[in-house]
Amino acid sequence: MKYVIIGNGIAGVSAAEAIRATAPDGEIIMIADETFPPYSRPMISHVLDGSQPHAKLPIRSERFYEDLNITPLLGQRAAGIDVAGRQVALADGSRVDFDRLLIAAGADPRPLKVEGVDLGNVFYMRTQAHVQRQVAALDKARRAVVLGGGLVGFKAAYGLLKRGVDVTMLITSDYPLSMQVDPFAGGMILDELVHRGLTVEVGVSVNGFQGNGKVQAAVTDAGTRLPCDLVIIGKGVLPVRDFIPKAAIEVDLGVTVDAHLQTSVKDIYAAGDVAEMMDIARGCPWVNALWPEAAAQGRVAGLNMTGRPVAYPGSLSRNVMRVFDLDVLTVGNANPRADENCRVVQAGGPGRGHYRRLVLKDGVLVGAVMINCIEQGGVLRALIENRVPIRLPPEKLIAPGFNYGQLISN
Repeated sequence: MKYVIIGNGIAGVSAAEAIRATAPDGEIIMIADETFPPYSRPMISHVLDGSQPHAKLPIRSERFYEDLNITPLLGQRAAGIDVAGRQVALADGSRVDFDRLLIAAGADPRPLKVEGVDLGNVFYMRTQAHVQRQVAALDKARRAVVLGGGLVGFKAAYGLLKRGVDVTMLITSDYPLSMQVDPFAGGMILDELVHRGLTVEVGVSVNGFQGNGKVQAAVTDAGTRLPCDLVIIGKGVLPVRDFIPKAAIEVDLGVTVDAHLQTSVKDIYAAGDVAEMMDIARGCPWVNALWPEAAAQGRVAGLNMTGRPVAYPGSLSRNVMRVFDLDVLTVGNANPRADENCRVVQAGGPGRGHYRRLVLKDGVLVGAVMINCIEQGGVLRALIENRVPIRLPPEKLIAPGFNYGQLISN
């Protein structure tokens, strides 16, 4: 049996390990456009802020491919899939046959299509190569502009500020982390960012960049010119799907998969940031581009590829982060639309040093935001994942010191 995996991130690595454990004689080929061995993508922000060296990024030994008898095709980007012929076409024109295929190509940065984006020292922040070039540019960087108020944007801004760079964040939405938290929590986070020395402008987009070879300024949609010598773009990611034949394989935002992570085509699977599957909290297909989700999905996909049927329960968004002196936890559908008919209860605020927001639908917890006092976050996640009925009045759930564990034990 010939197993081909597109991608050598955590989803691809986890799949390869599961395949080798259950199919010791199978042939495994891993295709990846990066030339680095498997590394921790979440760690690259720590390289930028100087707390970790590049040498700490690898997640497997130098002998990973050799030890698992894997043929790596590095520096090769998939260009197409011949479903009928069971082949993967590569950008160099070569083709790779497969019996079972896993699409674990991950996600690319959402491109910014403005004038001057190709100037020197204008970076995205997604790969090890990106952060290497950013660190190399720091010696002459005095003023930076960071685009985006999500996790990537915050981590980039924090890293540059820690390195002594004057940072301005430009956020299109009305508050930071708008995809993870509600406006009230976003306001608390915004106040903390400003208090710690970041210049943050909300409701602002960039129309272009100016410079002579290297960036010298960013120009906003209001016409304001912001001098800078370094730019990091953190406007989210999009699943890598340009090589996938949409007439043959069902694709929405991501590659749609069933409970066994198989696509609409038999023997072709998808996992990680490229895969779209049922979201436990939202009750609809969703792409949750998260490291722990990718690792778990890769393992399950690998087992299913070898004929061991394992169902994946569905994905769930969650993040725990430190925003200077704020501990922030988000899980599930924490900021639902009005037409989703959810009930929201919340308590706390800036003057109290903490904040708690719970989202319920049909008597079940589907989302939560916590700022400080986040110790019970794991219990909240378990309540959502297991769809535990909430029989107490929601107001009691936000009372100080309430023990969520009793909801599970009961």
